[in-house]
Amino acid sequence: MNPTSLTKTSHGRDDHWLSVTRPTAMTRFFRTFLPWQFVRFIVINFKMMRIIALSHRPPR
Repeated sequence: MNPTSLTKTSHGRDDHWLSVTRPTAMTRFFRTFLPWQFVRFIVINFKMMRIIALSHRPPR
């Protein structure tokens, strides 16, 4: 028996891809909802600015 035949399905796909989780409808919605993406953009930029500002302080 061929070792690859043990891991392939009848459709030629690997078995481990069958157990990969798929995004929910809410996740897909938030990934495409521009106002939410804008809010996340602002939050991430604020976090980066805070980290950069802390790195520019004089050492103690």
